[in-house]
Amino acid sequence: MPNARRPKPQPTASPTGSNTESVENFLKAVYTLQQAASDGGRISTNALADHLGVKAPSVTDMARRMVESGMIDYQRYYGVRLTTLGITTALTVIRRHRLIELYLVQELGYLLHEVHAEAERLEHAVSDQFITAIEHKLGFPEIDPHGDPIPSAEGYIAEASGIPLTELPTGALARVSRLNTPNADLLKYLVSRDIKLGDPVVVHDHEPFDGPLTVSISGQRHVLGHKAAACIMVEAER
Repeated sequence: MPNARRPKPQPTASPTGSNTESVENFLKAVYTLQQAASDGGRISTNALADHLGVKAPSVTDMARRMVESGMIDYQRYYGVRLTTLGITTALTVIRRHRLIELYLVQELGYLLHEVHAEAERLEHAVSDQFITAIEHKLGFPEIDPHGDPIPSAEGYIAEASGIPLTELPTGALARVSRLNTPNADLLKYLVSRDIKLGDPVVVHDHEPFDGPLTVSISGQRHVLGHKAAACIMVEAER
């Protein structure tokens, strides 16, 4: 899996001298939206407010305060983007989250749809030593249980791979590489259909106008709605 190089870690900082839960969630939200944006550029305060479930003025206030920490570049009317320090800090939080998710699944028997909310709570409370211990225990994993890449301790993260199942041509062979949704109900549905990372998949039919797909996954035939299928990321077989 190719690596998308990120700046090397720098000492973290925050407006209050310690990374509070709200600061970490803010940075993670900006990083997530920047990655999803086609140009990777600035994110509007309205988009951030929608993502975080808060009012736009609260986002603007947080952005202004975080400019002083050196983690956010904010320009009125143009939105926000992460600085190098902001990226480093966001990746630290994402690393914690994904390692915790994997530990919950592999070592504690959590189901896939249960881990996101649990990791959201734990990621702000655990120490770096605890995360390092988890990484050693799990054998230095590269992906979390959803198939998302886990950032390294040095601040690097692999490029997330795959295309949505909805974009796979009819008859093409592929394998499931990620289950790309934090929606617990949708994950529970996909797991109930016994859809797992690494499963071989082929599309037999795709109804037009965002209609359902008829697919075979590990030899089992499924009819999946467009929304569910769009969350299943696949890599074409070569």
